[in-house]
Amino acid sequence: MTRRFRFTVEYDGRPFMGWQRQAHGPSVQAAIEDAIAAVTGETVVLHAAGRTDAGVHAVGQVAHVDIEKDIDAFRLMEAINARARPAPVAIVDCVEAPGFHARFDCIGRAYRYRIVNRRAPLTIDTGLAWRVPQPLDSEAMDAAAKRLLGQHDFTTFRAAYCQAASPVKTLDRLDVVRSGDEVAVFAEARSFLHHQVRSMVGCLMMVGCGRWTADDLEAALKAADRAALGLNAPPDGLTFMAARYAGPA
Repeated sequence: MTRRFRFTVEYDGRPFMGWQRQAHGPSVQAAIEDAIAAVTGETVVLHAAGRTDAGVHAVGQVAHVDIEKDIDAFRLMEAINARARPAPVAIVDCVEAPGFHARFDCIGRAYRYRIVNRRAPLTIDTGLAWRVPQPLDSEAMDAAAKRLLGQHDFTTFRAAYCQAASPVKTLDRLDVVRSGDEVAVFAEARSFLHHQVRSMVGCLMMVGCGRWTADDLEAALKAADRAALGLNAPPDGLTFMAARYAGPA
């Protein structure tokens, strides 16, 4: 009998070409699918709440998979984690979830982007944050971020090869919070366009260092033209924090 399992997945995106299985390099999806195959002898397809790009991390990615082997959720999680080593990916929670779909049931996705605002180079945060040496006005960034809230055509902040059917998205949260040298950008929406968060962060950085104003950011949004984009932030600082679902799940 086929059983569906829901995973919460954590990974360091640095060695991967992204979430999705690729013919030309390692992926998070392949690392987990291959581990499942080693445990169960089955060829499976893992479905995620959202596909992350190369170099993007996750602490709360959600995925599901169908398995025929008679195995309980805890043993499955432990076995996958053992087989996935040394890849920096782990199943941190696993439950049976009949009828659940990680992507289509998801009603919200949350990301955090970390900027380290200092002159000194990164050491332990290399690949885990974006170092910006110029002083950043985080309050100006936060005020400008509010211009992007709500429903808009986000074409300006969309990758040229984005496959979304429409550039119109509703941005529910975009907050900029400073703590010491760290400036964190928190973004939440039902769904995002490819590169949307990184593109918004790049433009907010330009506001923070005085190269743009909030009006410039709003003008770029209204242009609905990728050519109006100021800057696309690198993937290093981006982490998929959580997927939201209706009900107790």
